[in-house]
Amino acid sequence: MKLRILRIVLALVSFTLLTFFFLDFAGLFPQQYFTLAAIQFIPALLAGSFLIVGILVALTLIFGRVYCSMICPLGIYMDVVTWIRKRFKPRMKQTYSKEKRWLRLGVLAGVIVSYVAGLTVVLSLLDPYSAFGRMVTHLFRPVYMAGNNVLAELFSHFGNYTFYHTDIFVHSLASLLIAVATLGVVSFLAARHGRTWCNTLCPVGTVLGYLSALSLFKMRINESTCISCGKCAKACKASCIDSKNSQIDATRCVACFDCIDACNEHSITYTLKRKANPATPSGESTERKMASVEAEAKGETIDESKRQFMGALAVTALAAPSTLLAQAISIPTGRVPFKRAYPISPPGSISAEHLLDHCTACHLCVAKCPSQVLKPALLQYGVGGLMMPVMNFDHGFCNFDCTLCTDVCPTDALKPLPKEAKHKTQMGRVVFILHNCVVYTDETSCGACSEHCPTQAVKMVPFKDALTIPSVDPAICVGCGGCEYVCPAVPYKAIHVEGNPVQLEAQAFVDEVKKDVQLEGFGF
Repeated sequence: MKLRILRIVLALVSFTLLTFFFLDFAGLFPQQYFTLAAIQFIPALLAGSFLIVGILVALTLIFGRVYCSMICPLGIYMDVVTWIRKRFKPRMKQTYSKEKRWLRLGVLAGVIVSYVAGLTVVLSLLDPYSAFGRMVTHLFRPVYMAGNNVLAELFSHFGNYTFYHTDIFVHSLASLLIAVATLGVVSFLAARHGRTWCNTLCPVGTVLGYLSALSLFKMRINESTCISCGKCAKACKASCIDSKNSQIDATRCVACFDCIDACNEHSITYTLKRKANPATPSGESTERKMASVEAEAKGETIDESKRQFMGALAVTALAAPSTLLAQAISIPTGRVPFKRAYPISPPGSISAEHLLDHCTACHLCVAKCPSQVLKPALLQYGVGGLMMPVMNFDHGFCNFDCTLCTDVCPTDALKPLPKEAKHKTQMGRVVFILHNCVVYTDETSCGACSEHCPTQAVKMVPFKDALTIPSVDPAICVGCGGCEYVCPAVPYKAIHVEGNPVQLEAQAFVDEVKKDVQLEGFGF
């Protein structure tokens, strides 16, 4: 009982904190909470955090798959689904099933081969942490934000502005559909078969599973006191207990300790090694087994022990696309289309190649970006880069001083950048198309691009009839996208950012606003 309660408490704490770290759009949670993402197995492995990987492996070799039951958010989510199912369908019990070894090893081999071949997307789809991150970002987070907007509207009527309205929109249709599919498959398998996903499709579960076969502490059945009643097998969410033969498959056991509570005979223990069987008359064991068989024949049911927590996760996909009415009624001016030769990868990604080698598309950076400029890629990086973060300036631009995405990345796909280094990181270069500019086509005054440029890479120069027109200096541009975002030209922008395959260091710029002006006398 104590082990099970401890497992539930630790799992609930880690699950709640990590989930709300993804949901938090107001910056209420300290950035240090990203450690809950950094200690996940695949992110730690890709980040080269061998200390964390070593600790997780050591925990597995000592205590079994405690990572899967207390740290992995997707595994804990499955337990929540299983717990809810038991409340509504208590008669549906788990049953023992044989290990699908070739499926487990085949999936693991496929993930490794595809990753070596450059198709990180396979690992991204099956990594439990990343799959959970996408579910929260694209499904649960819109619900959370919608609830915030309802409270903001309600509180504003009483003059209380504790809550504020925030825009909700679909980051990527492809990522949304993948998140929905993942949620559906994981929830179905968890409701019907418990931890089937963990013991068939999850590469982390396979690796830690075979390591746990060597663990010091294991679930063990005392055959001398076991009556083969099957209660433990019905309570086992991993379907790994063969009660008829008094065997437990340690490679699939997730150390949830449910079987210990289910056994009325105290025949299952979590011990360092098998205890010696007490001397009991063989006849007694036979009688007890016969009693169990008779009880099952009479249809007696087994009461399931209750969990200590409740969970209900609302799942809906809210789409709030921005209105295009203003553009629909405006007169088209931009005539020259453009297509980026290279996508604009987030700050700190070093290059698209580095991003694809390390990113698992957990979308924590997408969720945390305050200006919502990071979007999941479709084919901008190719098939292997599906769902990787890419800069998109439809709803905002990269704040000059912001380094939040680099601060929270658990895989080191985005290297941490101090603010000073971020100011010099050139993600892309500005490109100006004269024939799309409203100053040229409509002979009207504009200068929004220059006003939003933090490095003065876009300046206004004399044009004609007292008008000014943009002039660009790509060398000092950092590719923040401020100019592209505010450009009013439609349907094609007059100014845009072309991505750098490898991020460079922009040349230093002179902030004219901060120039020292020497004055004689008082200056007035």
